[in-house]
Amino acid sequence: MRMIRTLIIDDEVHAREELQALLEETGEFMIAGSCANAVEALQAIKHERPDLIFLDIQMPGITGLELLSMIDQELMPIVVFVTAYDEYALRAFDENALDYLLKPVEKQRLAKTLQKIGKMLGQKVRPTYTAPPVEKIPCISANRIKLINVSDVEYVRSDVGGVYVVCSQGEFFTELTLRVLESRTALIRCHKQFLANIDLMDEIIPQENQSALIQMKSKRTVPVSRRFFKKIKTHLGI
Repeated sequence: MRMIRTLIIDDEVHAREELQALLEETGEFMIAGSCANAVEALQAIKHERPDLIFLDIQMPGITGLELLSMIDQELMPIVVFVTAYDEYALRAFDENALDYLLKPVEKQRLAKTLQKIGKMLGQKVRPTYTAPPVEKIPCISANRIKLINVSDVEYVRSDVGGVYVVCSQGEFFTELTLRVLESRTALIRCHKQFLANIDLMDEIIPQENQSALIQMKSKRTVPVSRRFFKKIKTHLGI
């Protein structure tokens, strides 16, 4: 039987170590990573492509439920929530999690969860979860996690180096994809590689090839491709 490729996501070191020991004892799991926060988790999910994550619901900065909103659907693993609080466990089921475990995790309860995991993996269907919209975008800044409110974002751009969020404070790298940001925020697609905040637009300047430029209130400019120009005008009612 193939080992279940697994990530453990919890801000408490002791909780991660305890759960990892229990999982390894079963002989069913290959631990692909252990993450202390949402940014580490997004990086690991992108690079490790786990089958399963054990996700702490209550984490500082970005909760487990908020993290679910930030995972690209094409990479979405099976989710088992881990929590010290029954009320959050019940909420986890509202979010369609496969299962939940109460801390401290018990072997017998984990064995029941393992049965559910096996059934779901056998179905070979990518799971989907109901999660809240993204309100804050986690970015990496000088080895710190900077949380930028979506309402403060002027635009988002992508290139070969990754995805960058631009706001009044500067430009910051994020692990979130343009696809996630387009589908789970109010930012609107204006170009294959750009999303823009309509509330911070100042002018739209048509170009000769049926494309355009958006001038933001900050005077920064954002390209609008011909493909998305009509959509932008419709959205603005022009």
